[in-house]
Amino acid sequence: MSRTAVFFHAHPDDEALLTAGTMAMLAAEGHRVVLVVATAGERGLADLPHGDELGQARMKELNRSAETLGCARVVLLGYGDSGLAIDGGVAEDRPDNAFIDADSEEAAQRLAVILKEETADLLTIYDPAGGYGHPDHVQVYRVGSRAAEIAGTPIVLEATVNRDPLLKGVRLAARLYPKIDVRSFERAYSPSHVITHRVNVRKFARAKRASMAAHASQTTGGDGDRTLGAMLKIPFWAYRLIFGTEWYVRRDLPPGTRLHHPFQ
Repeated sequence: MSRTAVFFHAHPDDEALLTAGTMAMLAAEGHRVVLVVATAGERGLADLPHGDELGQARMKELNRSAETLGCARVVLLGYGDSGLAIDGGVAEDRPDNAFIDADSEEAAQRLAVILKEETADLLTIYDPAGGYGHPDHVQVYRVGSRAAEIAGTPIVLEATVNRDPLLKGVRLAARLYPKIDVRSFERAYSPSHVITHRVNVRKFARAKRASMAAHASQTTGGDGDRTLGAMLKIPFWAYRLIFGTEWYVRRDLPPGTRLHHPFQ
């Protein structure tokens, strides 16, 4: 039976990093996959300057990514990218319509309209920490949680990363690169014991990698290596292993639940 899954993200490229494998899997199974982004990412780090030109470029990239993954619909809510301060907090020079400053109830109502239009069976958001703490990601959690309540969407999954192995890797890396802030990862994403869904997406690793590659503007820019660019340099056999699982938390299930498909 075909069902509908709505994936709610803050910026173009977030879907590639956290949920692309799951999206490709569901589309291949015949389900309807809808991608909603709050902002066009016009304040992201890139070679292009902040503003409409960057936002338009990133939306084109998003549409290419969505096509690769088999999405049936892409929706931009139209809020401004809130940006990120150097310390990882809220940027002071954010636009007037910044998503972080939006009335969360009003934004939730707008998302709920889409959920009702689609008769959505599932909505993905982020965990309460917003993953690594980006203000727009935290807002996705707040807005998405409320939208699901309004629309009566039965399944809400928080897209996340298993913090435990991530933290081990970061601590090892910090021995070689002391500038890495290990403490910031101690608060990021979700610990293993709260994760309810571990979705094997290795069969869809090529689609996930193509989704990442679609976001070319996010592979360069800034003084150091960009995360997306570094990921795309990993040999495919290792990429498939490292990024072959996507993690989710469903709060209405008991602790210790271990499921392997979003609709379980």
